[in-house]
Amino acid sequence: MKLLSRLPLAASALSSALLLAACVDLAPAYQRPEAPVAAAWPAALSPASAPAPANTPALPSDAADIAWRDFILDDRLRRVIALALANNRDLRVAVLNVEQSRARYRIQDAARLPAVSGGASFTRSSAGGITGNNVAASVGLSAYEIDLFGHVKDANAAALQAWLSTTEGARSARISLVAEVATQWLALAADAQTQRLNERTLALDDRSLDLNRRMHDLGAIKGLPVVQAQAALEAARGAEAAGRSQLQLDRNALRLLVGQELPEDLLPVEALPAQSAALLEVPGGLPSRVLQQRPDVLAAEHSLQQAQLEIGVARAAFFPTITLTGSAGTSSPELSGLFKSGSGSWSVGPSISLPIFTGGALQAGLDSAKAGREIALANYDKAVQTAFREVADALAVRATLAERLAAQQAQTRASEAALRDADALFRNGSVSYLEVLVAQRSLYASQQSEIALNLTEQDNRIALYKALGGGWKESN
Repeated sequence: MKLLSRLPLAASALSSALLLAACVDLAPAYQRPEAPVAAAWPAALSPASAPAPANTPALPSDAADIAWRDFILDDRLRRVIALALANNRDLRVAVLNVEQSRARYRIQDAARLPAVSGGASFTRSSAGGITGNNVAASVGLSAYEIDLFGHVKDANAAALQAWLSTTEGARSARISLVAEVATQWLALAADAQTQRLNERTLALDDRSLDLNRRMHDLGAIKGLPVVQAQAALEAARGAEAAGRSQLQLDRNALRLLVGQELPEDLLPVEALPAQSAALLEVPGGLPSRVLQQRPDVLAAEHSLQQAQLEIGVARAAFFPTITLTGSAGTSSPELSGLFKSGSGSWSVGPSISLPIFTGGALQAGLDSAKAGREIALANYDKAVQTAFREVADALAVRATLAERLAAQQAQTRASEAALRDADALFRNGSVSYLEVLVAQRSLYASQQSEIALNLTEQDNRIALYKALGGGWKESN
């Protein structure tokens, strides 16, 4: 305490330096750019213009306020998504990137305050036959930059924006993972339903071949229907084998997303669920400003703000750099005299560095920062435009889904009736077996299309939920 009381000048100089810090900010003022998209999506794209499927639960249009556990209806799918959020390696990397970016920000933020270090030494020496000791202790301030031109302030703010950008990136990765897992799980369900169709078709074709052979043996038909039935059976066998491979590929893709083996009771191995996700109720003329809540758009905006702050850092490099160095200490031949009167010493001194000739490096640095800002602006515009298109695409599909589903279901019923009529006429000898085969192929294709369209309807719910910024919140 005695030593510190002798240092009014050092303390005064340090206080003045802190007060002078960040007096000037050379970074351009930030203003959010105008969105390079229309103010709203066309009302014709709203699903409100088309009737929703029967018994479809609805949720509010503000997807960002809907937790994914509330949006996903199938309990098995909820549990699979929860496993993926806990074990997916890509998401783990995204979260670790946030931690790394936060640590970098803390490192940069520490430059706002002076770094003080302390030291002590003991020396024993001999000269001219005289041996002596020296004990010293000191506290030093090492090259603290007085931030007159905002260099440290802008660098600190840029690091903060980088941290916020990676945080939004992790949220975006979470949304994408929820959507990808749900989409892949539904693809497995649809392919499982298609495989059940393949197995039924194979069994029917096998019975049909057996029936044709018996009719041929009895002389009721010629050999051509038998050959045609054999060809249909082999085609069905090939489709069934391909379906088994596709199911394994679906399982592999889902396993990679989840990051671990999945219990069999969580897999949809029979058919596509009627409703795996709720339907968002999106009003007509939805404003495009809702895109500003999407994490990927927010991440792009934080990157834009970071790039703009780096212009201030580059501009500050043209101005003098003022640093403050100081120390205070005491020394004595004996440890007991270390803090006695007259043993102390101190020093304080600012230094200034002014760039005179740098070969154009400083101007190049500023040009690079300005170009970086334009790149970040272009990336922000692209993020907004991409988000706008994703919502518009999802709305365009949703607007006609009910009509398409009704038409496809009617086509399947008509194909079933056509097959029954063709089979009856063939048994009566009125038509050839080719008519039966054509009806069978038509029904098979119609049933496949209905499965695919039901999958499209479920995928569309998830795509719209993701595009509007939902999927990153847990249930309350």
